[in-house]
Amino acid sequence: MSDFTHFNEQGRAKMVDVSAKPETIRTAIAESSIELNAQVYEHISENKIKKGDVLAVAQIAGIMAAKKTWDIIPMCHPIPLNGINIEFTWKKNEDQFVLCIRTTVKTKGSTGVEMEALTASSIAALTVYDMCKAVDKGMVIGPTYLVEKTGGVSSKDFKREA
Repeated sequence: MSDFTHFNEQGRAKMVDVSAKPETIRTAIAESSIELNAQVYEHISENKIKKGDVLAVAQIAGIMAAKKTWDIIPMCHPIPLNGINIEFTWKKNEDQFVLCIRTTVKTKGSTGVEMEALTASSIAALTVYDMCKAVDKGMVIGPTYLVEKTGGVSSKDFKREA
């Protein structure tokens, strides 16, 4: 067949059985970003977006998304999340501003939390777009990527090289 674990003997999709795997502490860090113009940056910084505090809403949206990842990504397991943290930093890139979104997710379980961290960062970026699109629809989201993951019994930790 294939090296992919999400296919059954008939080559059809399946959710991997993790019931025999021991619980370990697992973490994942993911990042996304959204590039926006000076006007949007000023509106966010000065809390002038009519829909509310953009970063506060994006942070809550990202946390909620991490908790619901199993609901929207078909092969993800519903797992208890022990911690979710989303941090925002600004960078200036010529005449554009970039909002960097870094999410850390932690669990004690039998499967990893990479998808939860990636989903949280993505949804936080999408929420910023949604809240600011009345000011500028030209914002660009991404890249979105896994920075690091730890835990599990296979000792296959991952850390993206800079």
